[in-house]
Amino acid sequence: MPTVNQLVRHGRKMPRKKSSTAALEGNPQKRGVCTRVYTTTPKKPNSALRKVCKVRLTNGYEVIAYIPGEGHNLQEHSVVLIQGGRVKDLPGVRYRVVRG
Repeated sequence: MPTVNQLVRHGRKMPRKKSSTAALEGNPQKRGVCTRVYTTTPKKPNSALRKVCKVRLTNGYEVIAYIPGEGHNLQEHSVVLIQGGRVKDLPGVRYRVVRG
């Protein structure tokens, strides 16, 4: 436990909040290349085949991104733009592909 004098000199340090979209490095979007496009099933109460892709970003990170909307033409080596935004019923999917 710190003394009063130590608190006067240094104060309390607030814990730093960990970013939920670390791979974006503070940018609103990031470019990447699809390394694998596939479907996966959601968590317990829901049932579907959600379209996702593994993306290697320009900064070297490899992340899983959700492909929103009905139908897509993405395949391996497609260049995509991703943004933050998790999919609640897909564990590990914390990014979305920007359409258009």
